[in-house]
Amino acid sequence: MKKKSFKDVMRSIGAWFAEAFRKLLVSLKKSPSVIPLLALVVAFVEYSLNLTAISDTTAKIQGANMGLTSFVTMLFMILSFVCMFSAYPKRKKPNYLLMALMLVLYSAVIVADVMYIDRIVNAITRADNPIKITTSTAYILTAQNVLTVHIVLIAITMVMVVLEPLFAKLLKKINTTVELEAAAEISSLDLAEEE
Repeated sequence: MKKKSFKDVMRSIGAWFAEAFRKLLVSLKKSPSVIPLLALVVAFVEYSLNLTAISDTTAKIQGANMGLTSFVTMLFMILSFVCMFSAYPKRKKPNYLLMALMLVLYSAVIVADVMYIDRIVNAITRADNPIKITTSTAYILTAQNVLTVHIVLIAITMVMVVLEPLFAKLLKKINTTVELEAAAEISSLDLAEEE
């Protein structure tokens, strides 16, 4: 058995990555709506995995409408998944009404997150009996950071939703066909000589 040289191994790894990237581009060409969906999934997972800090902060501060704003955020994030799947039907044009509804839902989520952050800032900085951030209440700052990152991720998702038709057009311009060596050899054959 012949040993492969280091260059051959690196060449085969590079070819594998190139083929994997080509397959990714082909799948994105077929359904470019995956791009905003992935952005939404990242935002949803980031918020969902930190619900403990958010609920502990709500219980500690007990500010006006804090529970309602976190409920609205979670509900509208889930509803936006339904809108996302319905807004981009396969092999049809996007449903612009549902895309607009998604943007309204995302705007409401951002407003709810900003209101929640405002309640945290008010509780920490109020003149009368402010909440001190210690090791036992560090989850309050965690919740504030989570919501700040969540606002940024939702804004990115909104941009992805708006730019999805542009992504679809740009992806269609990318050539993902594979040149086969056998096809080149067959085309060079002179069929007249075989007869």
